[in-house]
Amino acid sequence: MSHARTEYDLVGIAKEYFRRVDTGRQDVADLFTEDVEIYFPKFGVATGKSAFSDLVTGLLSTLSQISHDIDHLSCVARGDTVVTEGKTRGVTKKGIAWAGGETPGGRFCNVFHFRDGKIDRMYVYLDPDYGGEDRDRFLWGSDRRW
Repeated sequence: MSHARTEYDLVGIAKEYFRRVDTGRQDVADLFTEDVEIYFPKFGVATGKSAFSDLVTGLLSTLSQISHDIDHLSCVARGDTVVTEGKTRGVTKKGIAWAGGETPGGRFCNVFHFRDGKIDRMYVYLDPDYGGEDRDRFLWGSDRRW
């Protein structure tokens, strides 16, 4: 493999993904292979860099701000896979603020797979109800610490 990377390098690329997303950098897609496979709840599975663009467009239609707590990400790497767990904070278009760990929304887990130093698979696991508006389906009391 001509672009072999260490697990440490791949964790760095995963963190760079979050940095680029949070600053709105147009070159975030440069971290992906052309045939990247992407999964996001309520979006489904799609393939290609244009799928990432579609995901971002849809997500930003509901959010005014979002940022990832990159300094406190928990990262586990094994071979060509990096799993990141962390928290986000932000504001929805309706003006509802959230902060992972303080509100129901805002916790996430991303699973990245790499090929030749680029992300060829990114599956995101989270509840996309960032503002906690879907209260009818909360299964436990509202006094829980999030």
